[in-house]
Amino acid sequence: MTDAPDPSGTPARAVLSPDEKALADAVREIERHVATGGWDGPVRVFALVETARALATDPTLESQLPAEVVDAARLDPRHLTSVEQEDLPPAEDVESLLGALTWPPTVDGAAIVIERVVLPPAAEEAMPTDPDEAVAYLLGHPDRADVRIAVGAMRDGRAWCAVRTRANDSDDAVGQGPDVVPGLIDAVRATLS
Repeated sequence: MTDAPDPSGTPARAVLSPDEKALADAVREIERHVATGGWDGPVRVFALVETARALATDPTLESQLPAEVVDAARLDPRHLTSVEQEDLPPAEDVESLLGALTWPPTVDGAAIVIERVVLPPAAEEAMPTDPDEAVAYLLGHPDRADVRIAVGAMRDGRAWCAVRTRANDSDDAVGQGPDVVPGLIDAVRATLS
C-alpha cells in the first residue's frame, strides 16, 4: 500500500495525473458507498463512464444524475460516474464472475468491490487443504483480518485500488494505490478487452 492519504484522500507521496486522479476519486467514492452498507456484503460490480461524454451523448442524463455529479463533470471533463450492475450472472467465484463479464464500448472502465479474509503468510502455510476445514480455519484464526477491496481499471490500462480493514473501519484509514492488488486488477482489465 502507499503512504497514508492527505486530507483530500490522495496518498501523500503520489503525484497523480488528472486521469489517474479521476480514477482514484471514483474508486474511493465506490468504496465509501459500499462501506455505508456495512460488512459481510456481496460482490459488487460497477461500470465506469466519463460523465461529460455521457452527458454530451445523452443530455437527458443531466436530470437523472445528482446535481453535484453534473457540476463535477462541468469542472473536470475526466470525472467518472459509476453505475452499479445489478442482476450479475451466477458464478461460483470472483474469477468466474469476471470471466463472464463484457462491456460495450460506451463503458470506459470497470470496478469491483469484494470482501476477503487475509492471514499472515505463516498462518496461510498451516491452512488445511480440505475446503470446509480451510473456511473454519480462516474464520477461527486469531490473526485473521477482514478486508474490503475496491479495484477500478480503465480501458487505457490505468488502475486504482482502495483497501479498508474491518479493524480500522474509517474513511481516513483506507489504504490505496495503483497496484495494491495486481491479480484482481488484471482480472478487471480482462473484462474490458
